[in-house]
Amino acid sequence: MYAIIATGGKQYKVSEGDIITIEKLGVEAGNEVVFDNVLAVSDGELKVGNPTVSGATVKASVVKEGRAKKVIVYKYKRKTGYHKKNGHRQSYTQVKIEKING
Repeated sequence: MYAIIATGGKQYKVSEGDIITIEKLGVEAGNEVVFDNVLAVSDGELKVGNPTVSGATVKASVVKEGRAKKVIVYKYKRKTGYHKKNGHRQSYTQVKIEKING
């Protein structure tokens, strides 16, 4: 059984027991999160929502929150002496999928 959920502007295909990294939710580790924006559910036959499957939810528990490795952004224009170095670390939440109801 699997489901396709939407969170943080992205879509994820999840099954029970999966650990996925999503955009930061602001929930502490050990708490439970319910995703109700379920686009499709498959348990032998595929149910596709329009745009979401009514009554379908995905329960997950938060494993940890953190920040990804630093990505260096370097801007440079030749012959003008312009250069700018910037770094970015994206925040994330890691969740474990516990139950798919659909």
